[in-house]
Amino acid sequence: MSIGIIGAGKWGKALHFALSKNQDVFITSRKPREIRNFVSLQEILACEYLIVSVPAQQISKWLKENFVFKNQKILVVSKGIEAASGRFLNEIYTEYIPSENVAFLSGPSFATEVMQSLPTALVVNSINERLCQEFAAFFPDFIKIYTSQDVIGAEIAGAYKNVIAIAAGICSGLKLGNNAAAALISRGLVEMERFGAANGAKKDTFLGLSGAGDLFLTASSTMSRNFRVGLGLAKQQTQEEILQELGEVAEGIGTAYALYDISLKQGLYLPIAREVYLMLKGKNPHESLRDLLIN
Repeated sequence: MSIGIIGAGKWGKALHFALSKNQDVFITSRKPREIRNFVSLQEILACEYLIVSVPAQQISKWLKENFVFKNQKILVVSKGIEAASGRFLNEIYTEYIPSENVAFLSGPSFATEVMQSLPTALVVNSINERLCQEFAAFFPDFIKIYTSQDVIGAEIAGAYKNVIAIAAGICSGLKLGNNAAAALISRGLVEMERFGAANGAKKDTFLGLSGAGDLFLTASSTMSRNFRVGLGLAKQQTQEEILQELGEVAEGIGTAYALYDISLKQGLYLPIAREVYLMLKGKNPHESLRDLLIN
């Protein structure tokens, strides 16, 4: 049995730390890192179990250029919707890997707290319950794992919450108060569930760890990269300035673009996601606030 992690960003390194509590776990990334059990991509791809932490907007290109299926079992730990095509990650992965071999990790989790072995609860989602149990067994005691077969629901929740987190950062940056923050997050949950229902997700998913749990965490803390994107937008920084200052990938940006396009195609009412998209395109946050209150 062998486990390999692809991607050595904060989340990839946190999972490497956590899973290494119980077994040897190997890791790789584009650039060499001083991390225990760091190996080449070729060695990682020979592992039976792969944990993929490649950013959502890069995964299609990465799979096309690097991946060869050899019956590996995959746990996808990135969250997002491809902006260029509007495709969900499960649609991208299953071009290369049978659905029975793919699982998705969801739930509230800051990498920094996982690295401190603080109590965490997550969900492994797959149409293959046995695969869920196999991946669940790798996690240490301080991480409680639940399982679910609602892949699309978990994926939508994990992607959408990043967009609401950007909006929450804007709310905080504009000093709109706790009342506004609570209203934004709760209406964001409604909006997320509405989008999920239109795309075949189960309502219960949005009330659990994958939905409300992850949303409440990500939309309420400066530890969230997407929340910090919102703080930058509140200061009317450009998208480029924010990303340069952030120095990390913020999945909510690409997802906001994808949600805007999908809402137009499907005729869905997604007012918060729409305003986040427009603010990323340069709309004044005060104008977005006015439009959200009026419409």
